[in-house]
Order: sequence, then structure tokens, then C-alpha cells
Amino acid sequence: MEGRVGVVTGGGKGIGLAIARKLRSQGAAVVVTGRDRDALDAFVAETTAAGGRALAVVADMGKAGEADRVCAATLAAFGKADYLINNAGITRDGLLVRMSDEDWDAVLDTNLKGAFRAIRAFTRSMMKQRWGRIVNITSVIGLIGNAGQANYAASKAGLIGLTKAVAKELASRHITVNAVAPGFIETAMTEALGESVRAGLQAQIPLGRLGSAEDVAHAVAFLCSEEAGYVTGQVLPVDGGMVM
Repeated sequence: MEGRVGVVTGGGKGIGLAIARKLRSQGAAVVVTGRDRDALDAFVAETTAAGGRALAVVADMGKAGEADRVCAATLAAFGKADYLINNAGITRDGLLVRMSDEDWDAVLDTNLKGAFRAIRAFTRSMMKQRWGRIVNITSVIGLIGNAGQANYAASKAGLIGLTKAVAKELASRHITVNAVAPGFIETAMTEALGESVRAGLQAQIPLGRLGSAEDVAHAVAFLCSEEAGYVTGQVLPVDGGMVM
């Protein structure tokens, strides 16, 4: 990935941070976005210390205009963008009959509309260079649904449809568009669930363990690589066999 530039939304922590570190480890310059300035600055500092190049852009991808601002900052700093990883996402869980319009809209605006806006913003420069990799981070919940997460499931399922439609639109410009669907991943959220709940989750996974953020990052790096140049419009579950 030497000479390439990657953009990771929601790149300050968790899966996004693991992806950003993976791209950096392979030689790419990395732009990270998020709402936590300290987390983003920490990534830039560790990247600079390692001899790499990085840029932090504080942004809420659920708001209009933010994707265009991130794109402008990326092009100003590095002159191009080769990889776009749409990872920014939120949850507002609740039973359907009690879910407010505000909770529905907040999740769809960030998880789905935010990705749409980012793709729209960055595609222009990718089309000019006739090369690009777009990877959307969806979820197994978008494939199988989950009680109490109607808004989240709808946003992640919508992201799969967006992936396939855009893949068809951009294929002639040598831009691939794929999605990675993580299963249950070790994060701060799963750590807080308690041992009995975690054991129940693991029982649903054929490989018998929760995944790591690095497991997801490895899949993303493959889809960004030259070796994946003939892969587009696909959804790759990284779930230990759970959906299977």
C-alpha cells in the first residue's frame, strides 16, 4: 500500500482504529474521522512516531456537509484518496413499538446516509484516477436481523444494498465496492456484557470465540489490495461461522 491514501470514518477506536492501523502498517497514509478529538490525535501521534503519515478530522458523519468537508481536507493534505472505509456507526436500541422517530433517524443518518454521502464525495476523485477501493462495514445483523435493533438492522441491510448498487455503477472506472459484515467482536461494549451473556454469544459461534477488531481489519485490507481487484459487490461475513 506504499503511496496509497486511505480514509477510515469512525477511525478513532474499536474496529475503525484497527483498520486504520492495518492500512498504516502496509504503508498507506491514513485519514481518520470521528467525534473524539483525543482518540484521533492519539492515532496521528503514534503514526508520526512510527514514521507514517496521518490526518485527523473531527466530524459527525451523520450530519450534512461533513463528508464533503472530510473529502476536501483529505485532498488538500494528500492530493487523492485510494481507499474509503465507511465504518462510522451508532446504535439506539429499543423495541419497535417504543422506538422514537429521533432514534430511528439518528441511526439511519449515520450508518447509511453517512456512508452514501461519503461515497458520493470521494467517488469523484476516484473516478478521475480510474482506481479506488470502497469498503462498507455492515454487520451480520443486517443479514439476520435482531430483536430490539430494527433501526440498526435496517441501516446495515441498506448498506448492503448500497454496496451492490454502487459496485455496478463504478465497476467501469476500476473502483471496487464491497462490504464486510462483522459478527460478535471483542469491544468495550461486549466486555461490559458479563460472563454469562458472553458465554451465550460464544455458543452461537462455530469457532467458539468472539472475533477481534484485527480479524475485521485483515478482511478489509484484503478487499483494498491489488489481489482483490476482481472482487466487487460482495459481502464478506467475519463472524466465526455464526451466520452459516
